[in-house]
Amino acid sequence: MKQLQDKVLLVTGSTIGIGSAIARRCAAEGARIMLHGLEREEGLALQAELGNGTQLVISNLSEVASAPALIAATVEAFGKLDGLVNNAALVASGHIENSDAAFFDRMMSVNVRAPYLLIQAALPHLQKSHGCVVNIGSVNAYSGEENLLPYSISKGALMTLSRNLGDTLPRSHGVRVNQINPGWVLTESEQKRKHEQGMAADWPAHLPVQFAPFRRIFKPEEIAHAVVYFLGEACGPISGQVLDIEQYPFIGRNPPKL
Repeated sequence: MKQLQDKVLLVTGSTIGIGSAIARRCAAEGARIMLHGLEREEGLALQAELGNGTQLVISNLSEVASAPALIAATVEAFGKLDGLVNNAALVASGHIENSDAAFFDRMMSVNVRAPYLLIQAALPHLQKSHGCVVNIGSVNAYSGEENLLPYSISKGALMTLSRNLGDTLPRSHGVRVNQINPGWVLTESEQKRKHEQGMAADWPAHLPVQFAPFRRIFKPEEIAHAVVYFLGEACGPISGQVLDIEQYPFIGRNPPKL
């Protein structure tokens, strides 16, 4: 028996990267998927690949109206909603000296406000299906790097949202909410970003051991498997939890000296 047989899932930001890996894994487990993202060509290709009635919406979640419209489109297409994966995110460098109000607001609108509004619009449908929400955060939620300040703040806020709703929604609506915080993941966007920052094309083969004890970073598919667990029946009543997918502990770590 497939873990997500006949479930209807909305996966935001699923035209590329971690989101597309999540969509592929969930479809392989029997789910019907509403794809979403900004990249139309990649989204159409993934829609054709997955088949099984997969649908696609191209929209920008920085626009307030896009969240309820995306939920409505999913329910109209499939008749129900069993799970929401808030994966879409704006990832951009910025520190305290160069991040102006407009940049900060855009980061928060996509990474915090959009998941909030999506959950709000999805709640009546998830209550009917006894469904769940999985928010995709980041290990940067705990403090982050100097040049990822607004991004890190947004992921910290998302983590508070997950913990708060993960505590309250099971009692009031029978809906579970959990979060996954990936560490460093080798996506297409990360490859491009590091190359633009001046790193060699083969940088993943030369990772410092303090950042990658196993001499590699995570594959998007490895994040996707964890998402399937939280969406499936095997998860049971687990709610309000944050799973850090990292290859070393954050507390009590003894990194090698350089």
